[in-house]
Amino acid sequence: MIRTLAVNRRGEVLTGRPLQDLRIEDYAWIWADFSEPAPEETALLETYFHFHPLAIEDCLHVLQRPKLDHYEDIQFFVLHALNEETLQAEEVDLFVGKSVFVSFHLNHQPGLDEAWNRLVREIQHRKGWSGGPILAAYTVMDKLVDNYFPSLYKIEDELADLDSQGSSESVEELMAQVFDVRGRLLKLRRTIVPMRDLMYRVLNSEHIQSNKEERMYFGDIYDHLLKLTDMIEADREMTADLRDSYISLSSNRMNAIMKTLTVITTIFMPLTLIAGIYGMNFRVMPELQSPYGYFIVLLVMLALGVGMVLWFRRRGWFK
Repeated sequence: MIRTLAVNRRGEVLTGRPLQDLRIEDYAWIWADFSEPAPEETALLETYFHFHPLAIEDCLHVLQRPKLDHYEDIQFFVLHALNEETLQAEEVDLFVGKSVFVSFHLNHQPGLDEAWNRLVREIQHRKGWSGGPILAAYTVMDKLVDNYFPSLYKIEDELADLDSQGSSESVEELMAQVFDVRGRLLKLRRTIVPMRDLMYRVLNSEHIQSNKEERMYFGDIYDHLLKLTDMIEADREMTADLRDSYISLSSNRMNAIMKTLTVITTIFMPLTLIAGIYGMNFRVMPELQSPYGYFIVLLVMLALGVGMVLWFRRRGWFK
């Protein structure tokens, strides 16, 4: 599907016109959004806009790393949107010219819809202001980056729950959750860090024709990406701390169990010795013929057990 937004020289917005019916020279600028295009629609990138074949090839061979390429009077951007359900990166390509702005994506992108509606409202609100392709590119990038935040906030909430409710679950379950969170953070990092590097290049590119105010807008996006990067690194450190805490907790629990078992085994060792001695089949043994021998041995064993328990408690083994 291709949708069009054309802005005439009076700053009026015209939408919904077939791309083939639009003459670029009759408008201040146009935006053509290729959303999940059919092959015949994709061909218009070459037949109608005459974009460079290498740029078109990059559009069709996903997934490219975020980048900026310069082709004569066209700046070609490869951006990454974020699928909120899978946290996988999805490619969004932008062609930015003096009077042409083209967005191309093989998956439906809600961020593009939000950017589209925002730009239309902005132009209609500011009478006589037509914006331009560079500001349309900023609007799209800004929305794509803003859509990174909800997924990261969700992960931070999960980490807070893990930190506060860790004692109510088994260590194995907690460790599984921590490694799941770390895996999702890694996915986000693979998307956000290259976008941060790209935006740094945009800010320092001499090929991007923009004024000081427009560069401030791109600087705001770069600041958001820096914030996202810092949040990811902080969350990764928190998962590492949680992992170490759970490992220490598991070790302490294991030590407590081993100490308890050791105490029990130590108490029963002399009792087992006595039972073993009197379980031997010799005919001549002390107290075998005594009517009170059985009770005497039981009392000795009880005294040994109680005495050892009291001695271990005094030594602090039960603390």
